[in-house]
Amino acid sequence: MVAGEGAQRKTGTRSPEGAPKVTISEIARKAGVSVPTVSRVVNGRSDVSPATRARVEDLLHRHGYRRRPAASGTRAVLLDLVFNDLDSPWAVEIIRGVEEVAHEAGVGTVLSAIHDRAGSARQWMTNLRARPSDGVILVTSVLEPGIHDELCRLGVPLVVIDPAGSPATESPTVGATNWTGGMAATEHLLQLGHRRIGFIEGPPRLLCSRARLDGYRAALDVAGVAVDNALTVPGDFYHESGFTGAGQLLDLDEPPTAIFAASDQMALGAIEALRRRGLRVPEDMSIVGFDDLPEVRWCAPPLTTVRQPLSDMGKLAARMLLDLARGVEPASPRVELATELVVRASTAPPRRA
Repeated sequence: MVAGEGAQRKTGTRSPEGAPKVTISEIARKAGVSVPTVSRVVNGRSDVSPATRARVEDLLHRHGYRRRPAASGTRAVLLDLVFNDLDSPWAVEIIRGVEEVAHEAGVGTVLSAIHDRAGSARQWMTNLRARPSDGVILVTSVLEPGIHDELCRLGVPLVVIDPAGSPATESPTVGATNWTGGMAATEHLLQLGHRRIGFIEGPPRLLCSRARLDGYRAALDVAGVAVDNALTVPGDFYHESGFTGAGQLLDLDEPPTAIFAASDQMALGAIEALRRRGLRVPEDMSIVGFDDLPEVRWCAPPLTTVRQPLSDMGKLAARMLLDLARGVEPASPRVELATELVVRASTAPPRRA
């Protein structure tokens, strides 16, 4: 945070009458209404009751509220799309969905990556303050509490795709049915006759990772197959951890006959680990992934996986954010889009059922 800028935020900018300028969130709190309701009043929308409008307008006048300047002079024309990092094909699919909606709405998209480096998120926040924005879409990332509070103070709406933890704010979230997908993948392997099924986890901080693991365990439980913790190994959604995780599973005294990786990239890493040991897929080991990235249908063999609608998740998040920017609250603050098992050639019955 720039020192001078931080000082200005603490003392507040001054209205022509000398009174500290307040934000939409503060007006909402004083009026006992939601931020979108205040936004509707500010934007002259008609869908607010006369009594509520009068109360909000009185507070706006008394506190000398002034709207943040927008690029066009009337409204912001940018969406901020923020990832923890961008070196993953699934990020491209989400970007594709957000960009399609933004293009149709005549809104630009600013793409950012908040890495785990110290100060990166706060530098992004400093950049955001310097320009108008319709709102922020945050993807599988964690914002420090102070930064989220600052977005609220600025009246910048936030939508989260695949939240990293239990939603601690009122921000809408978009995800997929990860538990159902994890269960469907495991049930498929069980139906083929596999009983020792390895699982390569995603980052445990992410709700989607934990849900996929829970779905895997639930399917085993329903089938009456005891959960063997030795068959669950850590991963981070990327190729290298799939390669390493598969190696750990193959080194067990009693290796699995199938592996369910919590991402397609890890599944591809697992296939490479098997290849280097002279093992074939699916003859020696069945492999299932999660995501249905475009390239997995072209690998050898084509990958059985759980399709999550990444592009549709991006589209929905963008539409929700544009609605929030117009003062329209979402019909549901928590949305999960359906996953689907896609069976290809990487799975088969075990050699010795």
